[in-house]
Amino acid sequence: MDTEREPTQIENSSFSTILVALIVFLVTCVIFLLFQRRRSSRRGVLLTGLCDSGKTLLFSQLVHGKYVNTQTSMKENLGDFVTKNGVLRIIDIPGYERLRGKFVDQYKSSARCVLYVVDSLTIQKDIRDVAEFLYNILSDPSIANNISALLIVCNKQDIPLAKSTAVIKSLLEKELNALRVTKSSQLESVDQKGSNIAILGKEGKEFTFSSLSMKTDFVEANALGDGAGTVEIQKWLTNLC
Repeated sequence: MDTEREPTQIENSSFSTILVALIVFLVTCVIFLLFQRRRSSRRGVLLTGLCDSGKTLLFSQLVHGKYVNTQTSMKENLGDFVTKNGVLRIIDIPGYERLRGKFVDQYKSSARCVLYVVDSLTIQKDIRDVAEFLYNILSDPSIANNISALLIVCNKQDIPLAKSTAVIKSLLEKELNALRVTKSSQLESVDQKGSNIAILGKEGKEFTFSSLSMKTDFVEANALGDGAGTVEIQKWLTNLC
C-alpha cells in the first residue's frame, strides 16, 4: 500500500513547489509594476534654495534654454525639462522664508529628486540659513523615504571669489551636524515620539552627505550666459530619468 501512495506524494510535492514558485513570481511582478508605476508618477524636481541664489534663473535655463530677467519669486514656477530618456517636471520653489515650506509640502509627494541651489559667493555669510533650509528638506519623512537623489548646485562659479564644491560641502556638513545636535536636543525636551522628523545620517556619528539614504552629488554651475554653465546639471537630470 505504501508503494502505491508514493507516486501521489511525489506528484503533490511537485505541484506544491510549482504553485509556490508561481505565486512568488506573480507577487514579484506585481511589486515591480507597482514600483515602476510609483516611480513614473514621481517625475517632479524640487528646485530649492534661498532667495538670490540664482534658482529661478537656473529654472529658465533648464526649461526654456535661455537667460531671462528674473525677480524674487512669490509663487512656484512650473515647466518641463525634456530629455532623451523622458520628461521631468521642474518645480521652482520660492526662496522666501515664509513661503518655501508651504510649497515644499505641496509638491513633495510628486518629487523624484531635489536640486538645492547655493550662492557660492555668499555661502560663508549665509551658511546658517542655507543649512537650516536644507536640513528642513532632508529631515522631512516624505522626502527622506521617497526621494532618491539630491544635487547641491554650487552656483555663480563665474565670480572669482566663489567657493568651490569641496569648501561648500565641508561647510554644509559641519553646519548640518551642528543643527542635528540642536534639533535633537529640542526634540528631547518635548515629546520626541510625536515628532515628524527623519534623522539625518547615522545616529552617534558625525554627519556626512555619504551617510544619507539618497544619492548626493555636488556640481559647480553658472546659470548666466548661454547655458554652458548648466550642462552638468542637465546631464545629471538626464541620467535620473
